[in-house]
This record gives sequence, structure tokens and C-alpha cells, in this order.
Amino acid sequence: MLIVMLSVVMAYLLRFNFHIPANELPLLYIALGVVFVLRLGSFLIAKTYTGVVFHTSIADAKRIFFAVSCGTLVLATINFVLGHLVGYYLMPNSVVGIDFFVTIFAMTALRIFIKILYLEIRNYNKDKKNVLIYGTSSDAIMAKKALERDLNTHYHIIGFINDALVGQKIEGSPIFSNSDIARLLQVNEVQTLIIAHKISTSRKQQLIEIGIKHNVLVSTVPPAEKWVNGELSAKQIREIKIDDLLERAPILLDTELIAAQVSNQVVLVTGAAGSIGSEIARQLIKFHPRKLILLDQAETPLYELDLEFGEQLHVKNYEIVVADVRNKDRMTRVFEAFKPTIVYHAAAYKHVPMIEENPQEAVNVNVMGVMVVSQLAVKYKVNRFVMVSTDKAVNPTNVMGASKRVAELYVQSLQNTPENQTRFITTRFGNVLGSNGSVIPHFKKQIAQGGPITVTHPEITRYFMTIPEACELVLQAGTMGQGGEIYVFDMGQPVKIIDLAIKMIKLSGLEPEKDIAIKITGLRPGEKLYEELLGDKSKNLPTHHEKIMIAKDPTIPYEHMQQKTRQILRAVLQQNNVEVVRIIKQIVPEFISNNSQYERLDK
Repeated sequence: MLIVMLSVVMAYLLRFNFHIPANELPLLYIALGVVFVLRLGSFLIAKTYTGVVFHTSIADAKRIFFAVSCGTLVLATINFVLGHLVGYYLMPNSVVGIDFFVTIFAMTALRIFIKILYLEIRNYNKDKKNVLIYGTSSDAIMAKKALERDLNTHYHIIGFINDALVGQKIEGSPIFSNSDIARLLQVNEVQTLIIAHKISTSRKQQLIEIGIKHNVLVSTVPPAEKWVNGELSAKQIREIKIDDLLERAPILLDTELIAAQVSNQVVLVTGAAGSIGSEIARQLIKFHPRKLILLDQAETPLYELDLEFGEQLHVKNYEIVVADVRNKDRMTRVFEAFKPTIVYHAAAYKHVPMIEENPQEAVNVNVMGVMVVSQLAVKYKVNRFVMVSTDKAVNPTNVMGASKRVAELYVQSLQNTPENQTRFITTRFGNVLGSNGSVIPHFKKQIAQGGPITVTHPEITRYFMTIPEACELVLQAGTMGQGGEIYVFDMGQPVKIIDLAIKMIKLSGLEPEKDIAIKITGLRPGEKLYEELLGDKSKNLPTHHEKIMIAKDPTIPYEHMQQKTRQILRAVLQQNNVEVVRIIKQIVPEFISNNSQYERLDK
């Protein structure tokens, strides 16, 4: 209200060139009283006084404009009525107009001044963190505002990056070109580079590499739909993860074909509580199966999946089944009760060193489990049986990979049996980023504990794929097969594990060998330096999908597989690990043990 009174006086002074005539002074006093009442009423109605000054925004400016405009409109109306009825005015019309602009300017300027003063006092003794923002979209501007609102850190926005607007400014911060990024990171001692713009995967990877080179943390702004109440918080601006560095361009799927085969079907997913099985289930929901059966023997993760589907995703058409794929009676009951038409078999033991020490369990789950489920698929005339395999099944050097190769051979042999009406399809891919027990979560844990990061060999390499990407290709391959195929996915370029460790350390804002040591521990039992996706005798056949190929590996007749699997199961019952591995080597002659106690069987 003090601003209102001063604005009226200032309007008179400006109107009369700072010399108010004596005959206007009585009207000035009356005008002050009238304007006081009008403005007070409009402020109470518009609640202009309720805005928190530190968070002054466009919304507050709109509220001030509305309140002042309403008061000024009433003043102009009073002037008009008085002029026509009694022949004099309350205050000159020019003063009314000047007062309008002075009031809006003064009320807005005061708020901005207090906000700036508060920020300067608050950040006076704080360490400054320099930030460069990639992009000039609304997300980029919201990121700037979110950082400025953060009470814990003083962020200084060096500028934005956009080639189309170089030389201009946004909210006082200059805009630079892409070619300036490296120089800006180095000269301005930037601590954080924030990607706040939709860019290609390759460009994102380039920016991450630049950040790693200059020891700059790279962060990204989440999609607007994930903002809290439509407003971005500084805490939501997350640091780039190693997954972002290894990700590739999005895969184009034939969603219509997947939907045509999955829609209104009863789909069984075994190993549904695992990394791959659970993601397959999440993606299947989008294609509206009539019922989705989520089966696993791991009670706790299956319970968590149940909570996710029921409470977070609000899925209705699913069933949770606790069962062991090795238990034929239990699995028979599942097939009888639900009569699935499509099966995705993801249940498996996968940890190489543990399986190397426990070959019997590898056979029990990875072979016997497949036998049970695939035989039931034939008996109950399942349309499609899609098995998830691994690149470790190619020229295996460990029991885990060899057991998965036996499983591949078994489902292929079933394809050509006389009574079979099921299409058996195998999908084979490498390591998936972030899966349970994989190298990246392990490295993250070691970094969090202060190191060292343990790498088995300086030259060891692996193929990597994100979990969603792998599962998308599983669904796509499942629609393509006519039966008996092994589908191999384009895994991109192999990655050296030691390079992965170095990048993860740098992405954490630390220095390799200075903050976090890297320790070479030696190859583990059954581990090999390089993984393969195609065997030596394979032919790599293309499909209509550029990311999916067919491996034409040799097959084995069903009768021979039955004889060998009976032998291997007898050895399991006798608890004879050496005999179990010996028979696996007979079934899979390319299985040559490496760094393992079973190397003697190869001589």
C-alpha cells in the first residue's frame, strides 16, 4: 500500500513536470484516499500479497497486472462518470495512466530486487558450482530455474548451448555454439554439464566422452511427465550413468506384428522375477494379452513384481505363480489351469563361477527345467515357445554356457518330432546392463565403498545391451520364427571391461588409481576373454529386421538328445559332477573348459 501511495504522487509529479499546480493539490489528497481503497480491495481479491517473494514468477506478475488493471479500470470509470455528470474529474486521465504503469513497475521491481538481494546474501559464503546447459528449450530454462532455487548449492550458469542462437541471451546467460563446449569446460572450470535437450544417442555419447575427458559431471533433465507437480527440482536432474554411455539408437519394432500375436492370448513367462523375465512381462502388458502368468521360484522378487504390477502399473489381467520349472507335477498343473498359448522361458542359472562349482544345479535348472516346460508346451499345444539363451553358449568354455547350449539343442530337436505343433524359437544375446549380479552394479558397489574395482583381466571384453533393448528383440524374434531357429542379436561393438571401469570411476567424479584403484584378479573358472555370438560352423543369415540374424548351428536328432539327457540326469542323481560335465562335453563337442578343474576331461 505504501507503493500505491508513492505511485500516485509520482504520477502527479511526472504529469506536471515535478511542479504540481496549487489547484490540483486538493484533488491529489482525495485521489490518494480513493486509490488507497480501490487498490486495497483489488489486492485482497487477487491475493497479490500471498506470493513468496523468493519464488516470484510470471504467475505473480500476472496477479499484480490483474489487480492493478482492475483498480485502474474503476478509477477511469469514476473519472468518466464525474466528468459527464458534474463536469470535473477525480484525477487527470493522464495521471491515471501514469499511475497504472508506475504501480505495476514498482510492485514487480521490488519483488525482483528482494529476490536478487536474498540470493546474493544466501550465496555470499558458498562455494560456487559452474554449470553449462546443453540446449535452450523450455526444459533447459526450467533446469536453470531449478538450480537457482536450490538452497544447498550456489550454481552459476555459465550459459547455454545452441548453434542457432549464438550470441543471444536467456535470462541473462549467454548462448554458445557446440564448438565452444570443450573450451568452456576448460576455461570456466565447469563442474557440471547438463543435457536438457532431445539429442541423438551418438551425440549424447559424444558429450559424455567430452565430460569424462575434462573431468566434468554430465547430467540430464528427466522428461516433463516425471516432474513433481509439473515443476522440476534440482534433485531430479540426475547424473549420467554408464548405461547412457553404452546405449544405442532406439530399436524400431514391428509392434503391429507383436500385438497381433500377443493380443488376447494367455502368455506364460518363466523366471518372471529376474531382470530379463520381469522386463519381458512389462513389455508384454503393452500388447494386451488376455492373461499374463508370471512364474518364478524366487518368492521375494516375485512379490515385489506383484506390487509393481498391481499398485504402480494397475495391471488387472495377470497371475502370480510360485513354482519351480524343474517340478513336472507343479508345472503340469500350471499348464492345465491356465492353458498358455505363448511361453517365454527366461528361468535359468547364469553366474559362471558359481555354476562351474555346481554343474548338477546347472543341469537341473538350465537343462531339466527346459525339458519339463518344452515337453509340456508340446503336450498342451502351445503356439510359440521362446527360450532366452546367451552368447556364452557359443563355443562354451564354462558349464553355464554349455548347459544353455544343451538346452538350445534340446528345444531344436523337439521341433521336428511328429506330435509337435509348437514353434520353438531360441534368442541369444550377450550381457545386459544392470541385470542382477552383472558387472555394472558390482562396480557401482565397489566405487561406493571406496574401491578397489576388481577386473579379472586387462584384455577381457564383453558385448552389452540394455535390458529393455534385449527384451524388445526377444519379443520381435518371437514373432518371426517358423520353428527351430536360433536368433542372434546385433550387440554392437564389444567393450573392454577395464575401459568400462575407468569410465564409471570418472562418471562418479573420481580419478582412476588416484581415488579408486583398479585391481587385476585373474580369470575366474570357466571365464574367457572374448565372447562370441556365432559358432565357427554357423552361418549368419539376415532377417527382415536389421538387428536380428539367424545362426544356423548344427542340430541333433531328438532320439539322440533323449538318450544323452537321460545319461546326464542319471549322473545328476548320483551327485557326480565330473560325469555330468563329461556327458555335456559329449553333447557339445566344442565345449572346451578354460581355467577350470574340468580341463582334464578335454585331454
